Amino acid sequence: MTTHDNLRDGGTGHPDRLSVLGIEAVGHHGVFDFERRDGQVFKVDLTLGMDTRPAALSDDLQDTVDYGSLVSAVKQAIENDPVDLIETLAQRIADVCLSDRRVGWTTVTVHKPDAPIQATFSDVALTIHRSRQ
Repeated sequence: MTTHDNLRDGGTGHPDRLSVLGIEAVGHHGVFDFERRDGQVFKVDLTLGMDTRPAALSDDLQDTVDYGSLVSAVKQAIENDPVDLIETLAQRIADVCLSDRRVGWTTVTVHKPDAPIQATFSDVALTIHRSRQ
């Protein structure tokens, strides 16, 4: 890998990126009782850093991340086990992404567009970046 490649992939050795954007699910996360009771829509954007060359060579789903299964697991992470903070939810989703050994890093953005804020706004979003240790 060249120095240029190393800079492009953040030094992780995984220059390829797979993104799934706009995953929606209803979760019951938040610090207020009504958020836990009523729930609200959360939206999630994912980017995975991985080497896609094995899949490109084989043309076999077994050699890459099955993003359909990944989306199902992320939806379950949103829909189950309420937490207070979107920081906790984002980490949970990052852990789901990193559970596949082929994923070297992930960037997760959790959107909470209906956050209980007494002002006009379009979105609250938290973005985290996590790498395999």
